Amino acid sequence: TDAIALVEEIRKEEPLITASCKEHVIHLVRRLQEKLGEKEDHKFCLFKVLRAHILPLTNVAFNKSGSRFITGSYDRTCKVWDTASGEELHTLEGHGNVVYAIAFNNPYGDKIATGSFDKTCKLWSTETGKCYHTFRGHSAEIVCLSFNLQSTLVATGSMDTTAKLWNIEKGEEIVTLSGHSAEIIALSFNTTGDRIITGSFDHTVAVWDVGTGRMLHTLIGHRGEISSAQFNWDCSLIVTGSMDKTCMLWNAMTGTHIATLTGHSDEILDVCFDYAGQRIATASADGSARVYNAETKKCIAKLEGHGGEISKVCFNPKGSRILTASSDKTARLWDAATGHCLQILEGHTDEIFSCAFNYKGDIIITGSKDNTCRIWH
Repeated sequence: TDAIALVEEIRKEEPLITASCKEHVIHLVRRLQEKLGEKEDHKFCLFKVLRAHILPLTNVAFNKSGSRFITGSYDRTCKVWDTASGEELHTLEGHGNVVYAIAFNNPYGDKIATGSFDKTCKLWSTETGKCYHTFRGHSAEIVCLSFNLQSTLVATGSMDTTAKLWNIEKGEEIVTLSGHSAEIIALSFNTTGDRIITGSFDHTVAVWDVGTGRMLHTLIGHRGEISSAQFNWDCSLIVTGSMDKTCMLWNAMTGTHIATLTGHSDEILDVCFDYAGQRIATASADGSARVYNAETKKCIAKLEGHGGEISKVCFNPKGSRILTASSDKTARLWDAATGHCLQILEGHTDEIFSCAFNYKGDIIITGSKDNTCRIWH
């Protein structure tokens, strides 16, 4: 695409892009073109094995740049790591039970939230490891949490059937989202931060207004427990995965069902959009992953080769690669367009349940039941 012509087109539609910033936008478009055009034959090699915890890990997560990552564990702690050296920076201690859900407040990355089976969520400083707030109020285990992108709120989902929104600055509860009849095990904000979705064992996903805490829509159609739910980047679509072996696509504004993506022969354990919202990846207990086109709803690739269930799937930020984590003790890297397996990341001695890319897409972390976390460059 001609970058100059493209920016002219954008300027016609977007009054905020004035003549004075035109050059800068052209520069950004060209940089994006370079990034998308980079050759991709990166082979990942094991960089470090971290014997992170004395008990199994529950989760791993990167900050946006990938300079730091965190691990949660049954040992009741969360650890903060320096990716480049593989050194432990902080141990976040204070929970009275399993630390199950963890997150950075990306894109900033200066705060960490931990959700625990002790029914509390804690907010920590990434730099000092100090605890800012302990959020109390749930009457059962916290199993999922998420920051909004604006980094003003953290949401927690619990086995008590409710989700809660907490003010990060004040350390106070803002609202309780009540309406599900069973445990909430997935939640996620949309990009603009005005909506949040909760997925429950009651087979439904609820769409909530963040400002008022009102339930706007209930997405009804799945015949099994929800395993994951996500908005696409422009907040127009919601994808849901369920134990009923299907994945469903919904209109985020109206809550109406758009399509059911079928083909898996067992439970769907994870679903995700690429950043452009054009493709959907599903991971299943049948040992395969699939890629669907969000526009045509057709299956465009089957990722076959794992010898056990796949619990996690994610796209690299560019959307050209897919990473899967499996109970067969390996993680695999796939070409998102063709479904070809490009690499098998071997070495863990027990199932891998967590995997993540850094923002650049050149570092991977995998977390396993073998109590270790591996960094791949």
